[in-house]
Amino acid sequence: MGSLLSQLGLECGGKAVKEEERHLRANDRELNLSYKYADNAIKTSKYNVFTFLPLNLFEQFQRLANAYFLFLLCLQSIPEVSSLPWYTTVVPLVLVLSMTMAKDCSDDMNRHRCDRQVNNRKVEVLIEGESVSFLLLCKPDSQCLESADLLLLSSSEPLNLVYIETAELDGETNLKVKQALTVTGKLEDSVEKLANFNGEVRCEPPNNRLDKFTGTLTLKGETYSLDNERILLRGCTLRNTQWCFGLVVFGGPDTKLMQNCGRTTFKRTSIDRLMNVLVLSIFGFLMIMCLILAIGNGIWEYQEGSKFAAFLPKGVSAPFSAFLTFWSYVIILNTVVPISLYVSVEIIRLGNSFYINWDRKMYYPKSDTPAEARTTTLNEELGQIKYIFSDKTGTLTQNIMTFNKCSINGKSYGEKTEKVDFSWNNLADPKFCFHDNSLVEVVRAGNPEVQAFFRLLALCHTVMPEEKKEGELYYQAQSPDEGALVTAARNFGFVFRSRTPESITVVEMGELVTYELLAVLDFNNVRKRMSVIVRSPEGKLTLYCKGADTIIFERLSPSCSNLTEVTTEHLNEFAGEGLRTLALAYKDIDPEYMEDWKLRHHVANTAMDEREEKLDALYEEIEKGLLLLGSTAVEDKLQDGVPQTIEQLSKADIKIWVLTGDKQETAENIGYSCNMLREEMNEVFIVSANTAEEVRKELQTCSNTSGIVPIFHEQSFITFLLPIPSHLTFPPPSLSTQAFALEKDMEMELLRTACMCQTVICCRVTPLQKAQVVELVKKYKQAVTLAIGDGANDVSMIKAAHIGVGISGQEGMQAVLSSDYSFAQFRYLQRLLLVHGRWSYLRMCKFLRYFFYKNFTFTFVHFWYGFFCGFSAQTAYDDWFITLFNLVYTALPVLSLSLFDQDVNDWWSFQYPQLYTPGQLNQYFSKRAFVYTVLHSVYSSLVLFFIPWAAMYDTVRDDGKDIVDYQSFALLAQTCLLILGLDTHYWTAMNQFFLWGSLSVYFAVIFTMYSNGMFLTLTSSFPFIGTARNSLNQPNVWLTMLLTSILCVLPVVAYRFLRILLWPTINDKVRGRGSTHFSLVLPPTPRRVQARRTSTRRSGYAFSHAQGYGDLVTSAMFL
Repeated sequence: MGSLLSQLGLECGGKAVKEEERHLRANDRELNLSYKYADNAIKTSKYNVFTFLPLNLFEQFQRLANAYFLFLLCLQSIPEVSSLPWYTTVVPLVLVLSMTMAKDCSDDMNRHRCDRQVNNRKVEVLIEGESVSFLLLCKPDSQCLESADLLLLSSSEPLNLVYIETAELDGETNLKVKQALTVTGKLEDSVEKLANFNGEVRCEPPNNRLDKFTGTLTLKGETYSLDNERILLRGCTLRNTQWCFGLVVFGGPDTKLMQNCGRTTFKRTSIDRLMNVLVLSIFGFLMIMCLILAIGNGIWEYQEGSKFAAFLPKGVSAPFSAFLTFWSYVIILNTVVPISLYVSVEIIRLGNSFYINWDRKMYYPKSDTPAEARTTTLNEELGQIKYIFSDKTGTLTQNIMTFNKCSINGKSYGEKTEKVDFSWNNLADPKFCFHDNSLVEVVRAGNPEVQAFFRLLALCHTVMPEEKKEGELYYQAQSPDEGALVTAARNFGFVFRSRTPESITVVEMGELVTYELLAVLDFNNVRKRMSVIVRSPEGKLTLYCKGADTIIFERLSPSCSNLTEVTTEHLNEFAGEGLRTLALAYKDIDPEYMEDWKLRHHVANTAMDEREEKLDALYEEIEKGLLLLGSTAVEDKLQDGVPQTIEQLSKADIKIWVLTGDKQETAENIGYSCNMLREEMNEVFIVSANTAEEVRKELQTCSNTSGIVPIFHEQSFITFLLPIPSHLTFPPPSLSTQAFALEKDMEMELLRTACMCQTVICCRVTPLQKAQVVELVKKYKQAVTLAIGDGANDVSMIKAAHIGVGISGQEGMQAVLSSDYSFAQFRYLQRLLLVHGRWSYLRMCKFLRYFFYKNFTFTFVHFWYGFFCGFSAQTAYDDWFITLFNLVYTALPVLSLSLFDQDVNDWWSFQYPQLYTPGQLNQYFSKRAFVYTVLHSVYSSLVLFFIPWAAMYDTVRDDGKDIVDYQSFALLAQTCLLILGLDTHYWTAMNQFFLWGSLSVYFAVIFTMYSNGMFLTLTSSFPFIGTARNSLNQPNVWLTMLLTSILCVLPVVAYRFLRILLWPTINDKVRGRGSTHFSLVLPPTPRRVQARRTSTRRSGYAFSHAQGYGDLVTSAMFL
């Protein structure tokens, strides 16, 4: 598929100017090649076989630490400057470059594999001789709709219709209809006609508007208008259509799906950015230390060096000696700059990523989906999240509607203990569940009101039926709500079987009944109701209507007042449980009035002026005097554990914003179901301004008003803000606003109002507006953000946030492919953040503190030694000890701490979400913590240098020989490891093995390197024969080691004891409680019972806010 559009006449090339109009002609390769449009090839890889080595090395040496060590290697090639052998720099540098190169190679191979998988998709292209047309043949099992944006030409269905799902585009799984132009529909599937098709398309340039397309098709001198109803976008799925032909309009990066994906940015954690600042500071500190020692050398050479000038072969001036000494100390003190820091950080991140991948508690068995860390660079940032931006459909909800309750003729049904047995109904849907047998009994007993209720549900809709086998019915509904209501009627004995433009066939309690369909009064966002007018086989005319309860109640007959009061109580109960409600009503119509109304309807429907207004007036006229039947309550099923997860995250002081394309009522109900909104938030302040200035004023009013629940809505971006009761100490919680509020001059007012809230819900937002909201918070709040979604409409938001999480659900894999982490259920987010994120942050901070501590301590010993060796750039340790210190002696214990340590286990992490707060405040590692670490290193280095120096000064062995040698200063390694052991809270076999193993390796290496055998084999490299034996067989050496260790450890132990006693943190308190109750059996987490609310604020209408299928259903050519 990579060269699909190249074959079709669209080849990739540079554009001299910005494209203002797309122009193409079918079967005209020469014309299309001249425009050099983008082809369909996707390339996300960075390297190939030839460019990998040079490009990767170039990228690595852009890292300051790597470039610095390359510079050191060049310095060491100068004999007058070099104070250490070359291998002390080459070995660590090569190891670091090799490990990073291996990781980059593995990552890029995965990118190549994904690119090949996408680019090698096969599609059917119509070929006539050597002339390749733009025409693609699409079938339900083909991947052509994953290839390009197409202009629909013809299809297998009547009226040139195709049925599609757009879950990858807008997150909606309901069925949508597209229709080809009549003139192109005549092409059918004739290869000859399609090959001779020479239509010329002029349309808008590539853009990100999913809901809009403007263009024209010119054919045989006639020009036809093109809109979004003729376009099949990349990412949609073909349903209930055997085949269709399309003309490629946009391909590859030009498709609307890819235009909405946003810009891919390299994500870096806040710790990464802090480390870069610290490394630069360390460079500056290194230069200061070298300058001090160089000045000291100059002074020493001036005062003392002249006495030794006669013994030197060539005299050197004091200033020049100081200059050379400066660069020599740059080499010796290089350990203060952590070359292995970045590699160690990558290893720790990789290990913590494996923990996420291996976590069985984040595995979803129903879809066989484990959690996956798709990046290894952001783990510790999971422990610092302050804002979560979540999609609704498919993320918080399952996008599955269930018919839970209903009220019929003043009696409420549903949610009893027993489950209904529908075995008596051969056409029942086996997946449907209802818990109230009394409703089945009254239906089968022939209760007229109950039967009329389900008859309405079976007739008043625009569902498309499909019956592949006898009795196996499949409903394709415009919204999941409609599908749930029709399925409910089906199971209770009123089975919608088939339809034509003029009739609807229903099986009523086993009898086949065909109703004549006279009119469909379709739903739209203003009417918030739909009606059908049917004629029964007995000739009776009836109007059936369903819609928002507030709209239906206004049109009821006065005789229904008592029933309305009872039904309202039931509706309040249903809404209090977060269910989506509808009211149902009907009226009988006089045949003579109906004939007159049909004539007026025909006149209005064919009017050239004010057609919509005339039709609405006719609908209003006939939809009056209705008789109430009852109400339905449909549950938009939340994913398991969503309310509990949101509650836990809120306790961790994480702000949750929901960004959804749904309408206000739907989002509000989900907000209550998820416990983001509570019934105490009862006053609603609606912001419905249509100008930027009015929006500004209402935002200001909202932010200045206490105890208000504002609801903002405007064209395509709505939100509501709800407050917390005044007796609580929290600020007011939740906001919503409009496209105007995202403008540059108003975004601060929006942000100020939103940040007064605990929860924000934004409705009817486009994919790019989601990203704009995320960017707004990132820009001004300096907080770590996370975006979570499951559809292609969430990709831009996922890419914009610091961390993107994709849910592999019903809406395709586009969000997962663009995410940093993925799993199957929203509830796993709390484990990802409160357990893995917090542990990763804690481990990384401990690692950095100890890494800098041991390196600074190691380096400061060299600094103090300079004052005792005439500033001669002499090292305090031998060369091999310097080479192996970071690579062997101290690497594994620090890494084991960073991979296995836990302050508390996962159970306590869930019990006390407040443990998450220190990460948000960046308490464990910051510039202040770094300064404390440096001061601690200064103290330790003073002890490590001066205690051995004082203890061994003028000291002799038992036999009178000297004891002092280089290795007396190597006590540093053991002391660092002992202090490290003090801060390990979670001991494992690996920790023990690495800690004691490193000590053992240290002693084994020094005894080996200073043995007679090594001296005889490589005399120049191992000159210190017998020094280990000479030092370590003396009691005073071991006593000095013990004293040094105690003095290094004592201040640390004293400080921590006093801190836990006087200023305990929440971690200290929980650890103390955990150890106290460790042996007790922990009680199970209590199941949270959702409080019932009795609100009069109900969902205005449960259906999709898109225009209905009424015109399509009643089309004269349909079926």
